[in-house]
Amino acid sequence: MKLSRRAVILLAAGSVTAACGSAGPEHVPPMPEPIRESPATEAGIKPVSHWAGVFGQGWDFQYGSSLPQSRSGDSWDHYNLSYTLDALVAMFRATRERRYLDRALEFAENVMAAAVPSKSLAGSRFKDGYLGWPSSMNGEDGDEIPLYESYFWRYATGLLAAMRESAMVMADRGYQARFDRLLAFAGTNVFTKWYERGADDFVYRERTHMAAHWALIARHLDVLTPDARYQAVRTEIDRRLRDQMRRSPVEPTAYFWSDVWGSAKRPGQDVGHGNGVMAYVVESRSWTAADLAAFSAVLPVIWPGGRDYRAYVDGTGSDNGWLADGFVKLGRSSPSVQRRLEDHQVVNDQFAANMALNARILHAEGMTR
Repeated sequence: MKLSRRAVILLAAGSVTAACGSAGPEHVPPMPEPIRESPATEAGIKPVSHWAGVFGQGWDFQYGSSLPQSRSGDSWDHYNLSYTLDALVAMFRATRERRYLDRALEFAENVMAAAVPSKSLAGSRFKDGYLGWPSSMNGEDGDEIPLYESYFWRYATGLLAAMRESAMVMADRGYQARFDRLLAFAGTNVFTKWYERGADDFVYRERTHMAAHWALIARHLDVLTPDARYQAVRTEIDRRLRDQMRRSPVEPTAYFWSDVWGSAKRPGQDVGHGNGVMAYVVESRSWTAADLAAFSAVLPVIWPGGRDYRAYVDGTGSDNGWLADGFVKLGRSSPSVQRRLEDHQVVNDQFAANMALNARILHAEGMTR
C-alpha cells in the first residue's frame, strides 16, 4: 500500500485535520430497512449515527479532493480514489441515503468515461481493442497497470452489488440504466480484458493481496451475472489463500500468512497490503465464522493497543496503524471486535464509513452487545 498520496482525515481528541497526500451464483438478500437505533444500541456498540457524523466532517473536503481523481485518465489516480469509493458504498449500505450512492456513481462513471482504446495508447504493451487507462505516475511509463485497475474496480463492482441489494434503487429506471452501463463496462473492459490478456500473469498474480483484488471483483460480478470464469477465479484464489493460512507463531488463535505464495516465512504479510486480503475475505461469503474469528485474533497482534501499531502479521516492526481498507471490516463479524476498533486512533473517512456499516450489520443481526 502506497500511503503518500492518500487523502486522510485524522480525527484526534475531537478535532479534524485534513492531510493530503463459493463456487456458484449466490442469492443476494434485499437490503434491510433503515434501522431505528435504541438506547440499547448506544449501550453496546456506537450506533450508525455516530459514525455517520464522523464521516460527515470530511464530506466537502472529500468531494473537492476526489473529483479531479475521478476525471483523470491516469489509473494511479483511480487507485487512490478507491478508498473514497469504498467509503461512499459503505455509507450507502449503512444508511440507504442516496446522496452517498449518487456521489459514488458520479466518481465511477467519471472513471469509466476517461477510458480510451488500448491501441491508441503510445505506451501500452497490448495495443488491443479493450478500453483502459495508462499510468505515467508513481514511476510508471504510460502502460496499462492491472494492479491499479483492480484496486479501483473491486470497489466499483462493489458499488454495483450494493445497488442490486436495494429494491428502491433497482426500481428506478435511471439508476437501472446507470447500473447496466457500469456492469457491462466492468465485465468487458476490466475482468475479461485482463483475463484474456493472461489470467496467470494479470489475475492470479504473484502476491496474496494482488490476487485478492481480483477475487473480490469476480465475487461481485458472479453475484450480478453468473459466469464460469468468475466462479473459477474465486474458487482458485480462495484455495490458494486457504493454503497460505498457518497458526500464528505468537498467538495460537490467530492466523498467520505470507504474501508470497507457498511461503510460511516470518514476518509474513505486511499489514498495509494485508488490508487487501481482509477486504476480500470479509465480503466473500465463502470464509466461515471460525475463519473470521482467526483473522480477528490478528488485530491484537498487529495493534497491541494505543498507538502501538506493528508492520507485519507476526507482530514485528512498526507502522502507522492504517486499518481502514480491510482490517476494520472485521468489526461486522463480532461486537467485541467492533468495540475494540472503536478505540482506534487513526480514523479517516473510509474507516468511519466501514465502522458505520459494521454497526448496521451487527444491529440487523441482533449483535450489539
